[in-house]
Amino acid sequence: MKVAMLTKEYPPEIYGGAGVHVTELTRYMRKLVDVDVHCMGAPRDEDNVYVYGVDDALKDANPAVKTLSTGLRMAEGLGDAQVAHSHTWYAGLGGHVGGLLHGIPHVATAHSLEPDRPWKREQLGGGYDISSWSEKNTMEYADAVIAVSEKMKEAVLRAYPRIDADRVKVVLNGIDTQLWQPRPTFDDAEQSVLRELGIREDQPIVSFVGRITRQKGVEHLVKAARHFDEGVQLVLCAGAPDTPEIAARTTKLVNDLQAEREGVVWVQEMLPKEKIQEILTASDAFVCPSIYEPLGIVNLEAMACSTAVVASDVGGIPEVVADGETGALVHYDENDTEAFERDIAQAVNTMVADRKRAEAFGVAGRDRAVEKFSWATIAEQTIEVYKSVM
Repeated sequence: MKVAMLTKEYPPEIYGGAGVHVTELTRYMRKLVDVDVHCMGAPRDEDNVYVYGVDDALKDANPAVKTLSTGLRMAEGLGDAQVAHSHTWYAGLGGHVGGLLHGIPHVATAHSLEPDRPWKREQLGGGYDISSWSEKNTMEYADAVIAVSEKMKEAVLRAYPRIDADRVKVVLNGIDTQLWQPRPTFDDAEQSVLRELGIREDQPIVSFVGRITRQKGVEHLVKAARHFDEGVQLVLCAGAPDTPEIAARTTKLVNDLQAEREGVVWVQEMLPKEKIQEILTASDAFVCPSIYEPLGIVNLEAMACSTAVVASDVGGIPEVVADGETGALVHYDENDTEAFERDIAQAVNTMVADRKRAEAFGVAGRDRAVEKFSWATIAEQTIEVYKSVM
C-alpha cells in the first residue's frame, strides 16, 4: 500500500494539534506501509516529502484562495499513491480532487470543524466562507471520514447530515509516551527553564501551553487566575495570537494580573519540547480552558509527563481526562463564562492544595496515556480504514 498524506503542517512547520497528529501518524505508519507526505510551506530535505507553494498569479490573493491553489497543485502531484489522506480544510481540496484525478479513495481526518468555530470569521473575513466550503466539500465527498474522538464523530454528523454515519470512523488522537515523559526539573535539569523563569520549587505551579486563540480559552484562564490561592504560580506558555485584537486583550489581562499578584510568568515564544516537558513535569496542574476541543493532544502531553489536568468538559476532552482519576473537569457554559472562570479557579485551588494527591493523579494520567493512546495502535487502525475503502 502506498499512502499520500496531505497536510498544511509538517516539521519543522508545526503550530497545532493537527500538525502533531500528522507527524506522529506518518512516523508510525512508515513502519507498516509506504507514505509520501505532501505539505505546504518551506522546502524540506526529508525523503518522500513533497512541498507545494501558491500559484504565482495568486500571491496577493486572499489567504484562503491561495490555500486552494496549493491544494490543486497537491492533487496533481499524488503520482502512484493508492489512497489519499487529507488533514483539515487546508489540504481537503487536494485530497478530493486528487482522488478523482487519480481514481483512488480519499480519506479525510476531522481534527476540528469550521461551523463550530464561527469566531474564525474575525481572522479570515470572507476567507471563512471559503474554508467552510472546502471543509464541507471534503467531508461530504470523502470515501471515509476519520473522527479523532466520539464527540468529533457526533459533531461531524451534526454539521454535515448528508454523511452516512457508517462512513465516519473513530480513531483517537495519540501521544508518543517515549518522547513525552517526565523530565528532570529545577536543579536536576541540565539547564532549567524553570530557574531561568524564576519559578519557585516550594510553591504550587500551574501551567498552560497553547496558542492565543478564542478556542483555547486563554482569556478565561487569566481571569480565573485572579482567584487562585495565594502563592500559586502560573506559567503561561502562550503565543501566536490569531488577531491583533485578541493579542491586545490578552496583553492587558496578563499585565493587570501581574500587577495584582506575584508568580505570573508569560512565555510568548515557542519553547523547545524539552523545556515544555520540564514545565509540565514540575507543574502540580496543567490547565486546559478550551471552549472548543475535538480531543486535545495538549492534555495527553501533560498526562504523559505525569501531570494532573484541570480542563473544560467540552468536545473530546472527557474522553482523555478521567474526572476524579487523572484530573478534574470543569463545565463550560457559553452563557455564563464568569461561573466557568470561578470554577476553574476552584478546581485548580483544590488540586494544588494537596500536592500528593495531584501527584497521584499525574501518575494515573501517564498510565492512561500509555495504555489508551498509543500511536502504534492508531497507525494500525488508520490502515484498516484505508483497506475498508480500497
